[in-house]
Amino acid sequence: MNPIAKKILITLGFLLVYRILAYVPVPGVNIDVIKDFFSGHQNDALGLLNMFSGNAVSRMSIIALGVMPYITASIIMELLAATFPRLGELKKDSQGFQKYMKIIKYATVGIAFVQAIGIALGLTSMTGKMGESAVMIDKTTFVILAAFTMLAGTMILVWIGEQITQRGIGNGISLIIFAGIVSGIPSAIVGTLNLVDVGELTVIGLIFILAIVVATVSFIIYVELAERRIPVSYQRKVLMQNRFKRIMNYIPIKLNLSGVIPPIFASAILMFPLTVLSGVSNPILVSIRDALNPNGYLFHVIEFVLVIFFAYFYASIVFNAKEIAENLKKQGGFIPGIRPGEQTAKFLNDVASKLTFWGAIYLGIITVLPWLLVKLIGINFYFGGTAVLIVVQVAIDTMRKIQAEMQMQKYDTLSVTGI
Repeated sequence: MNPIAKKILITLGFLLVYRILAYVPVPGVNIDVIKDFFSGHQNDALGLLNMFSGNAVSRMSIIALGVMPYITASIIMELLAATFPRLGELKKDSQGFQKYMKIIKYATVGIAFVQAIGIALGLTSMTGKMGESAVMIDKTTFVILAAFTMLAGTMILVWIGEQITQRGIGNGISLIIFAGIVSGIPSAIVGTLNLVDVGELTVIGLIFILAIVVATVSFIIYVELAERRIPVSYQRKVLMQNRFKRIMNYIPIKLNLSGVIPPIFASAILMFPLTVLSGVSNPILVSIRDALNPNGYLFHVIEFVLVIFFAYFYASIVFNAKEIAENLKKQGGFIPGIRPGEQTAKFLNDVASKLTFWGAIYLGIITVLPWLLVKLIGINFYFGGTAVLIVVQVAIDTMRKIQAEMQMQKYDTLSVTGI
């Protein structure tokens, strides 16, 4: 079998296991009560978590926590690595990187266990419309059983993600989130067709929605592939020493350096108080909750500002101009017209800052675009801009990995035949 086809089948096989696990409920829960509860929480933090988990939360599956604890642990470690140089050096070293990943896994266990206990305790006090309890067994037993079950589910997903990354195609964790979001597309299509069937949406309106979706996806692809290429020259001695090796003659700087992290952070921060304040009766707290209504203007203005803030913040972490300048100097390369060292780092920082500005504006627009369209034409969209952004980014990254594998296979074939 073709090695690329084998890797693709391995990837699809693990993703199939993930989707099967999404339908395995935590022992002792009343699924009907859970579904009724989530029907009123589509626009808060629970709805966001449910979308990323492929509706596993609304089914109270053993993988209800998804890979979010792992992502949270990874982000925390990234921040710590940027703050503490010693930890940052550990990440760069090949042997130290294994220790770095172990720390992330241990942190994932802690975060997942705390979240699982919180969810289990919340379920013990949840009741349905007719007063039926969401828990059908002894509450103490349920909390212990549910906590360890959901913890095990999250770690299984982390293991699946690692197996996809090592033996399959693409980034395993990203593909798990991708599969979770994409799994909701069929129900979204059915829901849209039902709107047409009952007369709430006209055929012209449906065509308009399809045009908007195609235009949005095309725009995201265009921006995600956009990059500024900084030309690099090398000394003649370096070129002669590496004449049989490929030396990159430019430094690519992406327009969107921060990826999908800013929209996720902004949404989570804004959704959390809404979830906490959902059952309050105090007039002041009620007014705060109403002011932060996801359908209101204030919510999306704050979200737009937070997305821009996190775009700059995370871009400063992932793009290290000083390190790039030092490596370039060691390799005997330089940017024409710019002195090596500090001047090169300053120049790269200026370029990255200008690109980040437009990248942040782009992320902010994509995040609030679905709400703007709802306000303009009055039609509900089943997927927010963040979901579309994640799907497109993961798809582009996976296609690049497949192309790289095909190129490597081509070189291997040429070397074997002696060409």
